[in-house]
Amino acid sequence: MLDRLHQENLRLRRGFRALTREAEKNAAIFHRFHTLELSLLDAASLPELLDRIVHKTRDTLGLDEVTLIVHDPEHEVRNLLECNGVVLPTASGVRLTDGSTSGNPAYGRLKGPWLGPYREDHADLFRNRSGFGSIALLPLAAQGRVFGSLNLASADPVRYTGSHGSDFHDHLASVASLCLQNAINRERLVVSGHTDRLTGWHNRHYLDARLPQEVSRALRYREPLSCLILDLDHFKQINDRYGHPSGDRVLRETAGRIKGQLRSSDLAVRYGGEEFVVFLIQATEGDAFGVAERIRRCIADAPFQVLEDQRLSLTVSGGIAQLQPAEGPGDPAALGAAMLQQADAALYRAKSGGRDRIACHGRA
Repeated sequence: MLDRLHQENLRLRRGFRALTREAEKNAAIFHRFHTLELSLLDAASLPELLDRIVHKTRDTLGLDEVTLIVHDPEHEVRNLLECNGVVLPTASGVRLTDGSTSGNPAYGRLKGPWLGPYREDHADLFRNRSGFGSIALLPLAAQGRVFGSLNLASADPVRYTGSHGSDFHDHLASVASLCLQNAINRERLVVSGHTDRLTGWHNRHYLDARLPQEVSRALRYREPLSCLILDLDHFKQINDRYGHPSGDRVLRETAGRIKGQLRSSDLAVRYGGEEFVVFLIQATEGDAFGVAERIRRCIADAPFQVLEDQRLSLTVSGGIAQLQPAEGPGDPAALGAAMLQQADAALYRAKSGGRDRIACHGRA
């Protein structure tokens, strides 16, 4: 009798210790997920959030790879990131897709987290296509619509199995989805305040915030940076003769023609009225002159539609200046303002010299 009681006592103790270990393990898992979710909620911008979703998730959960796939058919997320000066590198772990969120056929059937063994048909979800034992696929959704996938990979074949509970991962997917939607909405509001409604270009307010960043980057990496100011010749006469709607049409078409000669990395701003400013990244004054001449020709070569039955030939003048680093530490905002002033002075010379021409600050 005593022996049976002793054995039962030992069994209960072993069971209690197992339950205690399981509770401690769950508490540790909860702490990791809670820490991760707080980090996502605390991200200050869309680029920072994307970085945390991938790298903070990988490091906090001790995974071998994490990728984030976001459905972006209208390129809205790309454009929002570009407004922050961010171009996602291939190695970032973030992929923005034009079509379906993933080419993986199983992806579209996901209603919640999927945990299981890694297979060859999962390869398109990850940058590294081998060396994984198990994965977790977490669909990201908003208003009942799946718009992305957070994909977790481990070399451990039993890290994720169908028998594991998915509550923590389901909650992580919900938090990541909420954070992404909120960050995108915040960026929309910011960009709307930084965008010229007529042309869709950045406005002067955006330039004030962005230019010191570009100057700092050019100085830090010792890269050239040039400023080009363009001004339509005799534009006031268009408004006076044909009316402001025709003037607006000309400005929109001018912005489109200029944009067609620029790279995606260049910073284009409608500075005011008929004046456009472009900062050419990693471009010398000579490089900028070549771009400006192409723009000048594309404006002059084809007439503009000012009325339904009337077209008008126009020209543009331009001024160029290259960033001149100060001796010793310089204020990026002041250096940027000086470059603008120099380009404006060159523009004045082009106007005074007969218009339909490009003048450079560094050339007589």
